[in-house]
Amino acid sequence: MDYKKITVAGSGVLGSQIAYQTAFKGFDVTIYDINEAAVESSKRRLAKLMKNYRNDFGSSEAEVDAAYDRLTFHTDLAEAVADADLVIEAIPEVADIKTAFYTELGKAAPEKTVFATNSSTLLPSQFAEATGRPEKFLALHFANTIRINNTAEIMKHPGTADSVFNDMIEFAEAIGMVALPLYKEQPGYILNSLLVPFLEAAELLLVKEVADIQTIDKTWMIATGAPLGPFAILDVVGINTAYNIVQGKAESSGKPKFVELAHMLKTEYLDKGKLGRETGEGFYCYPNPAFMNEDFLKI
Repeated sequence: MDYKKITVAGSGVLGSQIAYQTAFKGFDVTIYDINEAAVESSKRRLAKLMKNYRNDFGSSEAEVDAAYDRLTFHTDLAEAVADADLVIEAIPEVADIKTAFYTELGKAAPEKTVFATNSSTLLPSQFAEATGRPEKFLALHFANTIRINNTAEIMKHPGTADSVFNDMIEFAEAIGMVALPLYKEQPGYILNSLLVPFLEAAELLLVKEVADIQTIDKTWMIATGAPLGPFAILDVVGINTAYNIVQGKAESSGKPKFVELAHMLKTEYLDKGKLGRETGEGFYCYPNPAFMNEDFLKI
């Protein structure tokens, strides 16, 4: 594995985490996003992350500052990838957006550059042709709060070169992840094959008015001993991501349950700026959500 210069395309909740974790482990990282407003939002996220690294790991101020100093920021794609050994894509979970991005990226990046998608549910084979280098393309999926939930699912498509697949396993380990290789394509990998149906089941209970948010979360937490219920998890994931996944299913299947759920998420949450924990409100209000109250699980 000879990756030294890494570009992370997309500086949202997960993209910022990927970039900072990679820089924290000693790599030079370029963050690319579509405009200055997005980059400024990323810098605010990074400032919070630096505090988290100090609190969670006891890292010194010098260590977290040194990681930040290994980051650079660009809004011009060609400049962002000019010398990249690896580009990790973490842009919205919308197939058309990703296809357009890879078409542009394939033209802008040097021949040496490997591409990896952090897509949560989409398959690398959907975009392999658009990259112009299918043998150097695969999936590298991180869980949220990657500094703690340090999984990296590495999934090849039929055209991925074995050497690229093996290099990605080595890279994941180099940035402090537990590398989890998948040898066949699977929508949702391992983690989201388990998680997405669980979260959708909770959302559908809500949209059908079977029970309210807190009752659904209490049920799961009490019955299983889990620290978070599905709606608390959705606030961490981000309601925008949940909407994109559900909207994709609504469009592809036309099933009324997904159409209604997508409409509810958009009108009741996204349109009102309730995007989850990051914005201070989603299904719960932060920094003191109801599920954190000591009497939440009591009679």
